[in-house]
Amino acid sequence: MSERMACRLAGLSRSAYRRPLKGDTSADPDRALRDWLRQWAKDHPRYGYRRAYHDARAEGWAVNHKKIQRLWREEGLRVPQRRRRKRVGSSTIDVATASAPNVVWAVDFQFDADEQGRPIKICSIVDEHTRECIGGLVERSITADKLTAHLETLVAERGAPAVLRSDNGPEFISEAMAAEF
Repeated sequence: MSERMACRLAGLSRSAYRRPLKGDTSADPDRALRDWLRQWAKDHPRYGYRRAYHDARAEGWAVNHKKIQRLWREEGLRVPQRRRRKRVGSSTIDVATASAPNVVWAVDFQFDADEQGRPIKICSIVDEHTRECIGGLVERSITADKLTAHLETLVAERGAPAVLRSDNGPEFISEAMAAEF
């Protein structure tokens, strides 16, 4: 039987029949390019595969960027991420610890949506020592004036805390909060 007929019966193309298996080939055809990439990455540790592609083309390698990217990934080459410096002296005040009830209150906002998809804003006020939720607001819009009014009612009921801990959200950095607390 001819090769053409055998391939047709087996449902195999003739080019696939003639191509040697990867396991049968002794050498990697990209070995020289892989060696060049490893050396290039060692010489240029802050550059990535895109720059390597342009330098490879400049040195005469006939490759496209997709092959360079594939080989770069297969070789496990990476550009090291720069570590961010820690800010020194970001706060001059010692962190207050909640040693008794009504010493430290924590105020935080969460966001959710109702069944129509409209946003809901939730403000929770927690005593950090007892982990008790002492107050909160659930509304579509919580302004600084509403928050200060709610905090004033809590202070009238329970007494003022030594520390009011919060993030730097827009409700807390407004002039209304600065004037009250």
